[in-house]
Amino acid sequence: MSSVRAFLAVLGRDVFVTGRELPSFLAQVLVQPVALLFIFGKVLGELGYTQPDYAQVLLPGMIALNAFLVSLQNTSFPLVLDFSYSREIEDRLLAPLPISWVAVEKMLFGALRGLFAAVLMVPLGVWMLGRIDWDLSGLPFALLCMVLGSASGAAVGLTVGAAVPPRRINIMFAVILAPLMFTGATQFPWAQLEHLRWFQVLCAINPLTYVSEGMRGALLPGIPHMAPWVCVLALLFASALFGALGIHFFLRRALD
Repeated sequence: MSSVRAFLAVLGRDVFVTGRELPSFLAQVLVQPVALLFIFGKVLGELGYTQPDYAQVLLPGMIALNAFLVSLQNTSFPLVLDFSYSREIEDRLLAPLPISWVAVEKMLFGALRGLFAAVLMVPLGVWMLGRIDWDLSGLPFALLCMVLGSASGAAVGLTVGAAVPPRRINIMFAVILAPLMFTGATQFPWAQLEHLRWFQVLCAINPLTYVSEGMRGALLPGIPHMAPWVCVLALLFASALFGALGIHFFLRRALD
């Protein structure tokens, strides 16, 4: 029970700090997806370069993007700082809880940030687009996809943050962020890539694709999409795989 209390205390401290830094956090997590939604969903639609209903297809993808990428970045970047410059990780390792729990707390906190950022995109998207034609019966499954997407993003973030040396983290993100964003089916339905089979296979490797497809299938069932069970299994597998890898690298780094 002492370990559980220590775990909750560390998590509560991180949540409290986020509350104090809320304006900077909101700016960090909302500027990019809101800009993408505005340009691709609003501006290009007004100019006639996209179909009238394209914004409806885009919004679930932007919510998925926020859930996954915010979780990834808010797990990996603080971890890099803790292990290099601030050395704050040493205080956490001295807490009365197993070292692996420290890694789990990092993932859970990053996932909570990603989930919060994804939920925020819903009212912003409604306000920006004016209306959304969603099947409200799919909201529970959409929420499940947001939770699993946040968890898988945080697991990937733990792996990256613990495995990549601090001096190379900027290079790593410059290399992986753009491919993650544009192969995650956030701007297009994955099922309609059948004429670009090589690109469809490439997108299937990206866990973000399953968050986008799950969200889109739940809220816009008339749009071609992956089977819901495939999305759930893929996200559970990604969370377990990268979570295990992340904890392994975290333990090796912490013990060194």
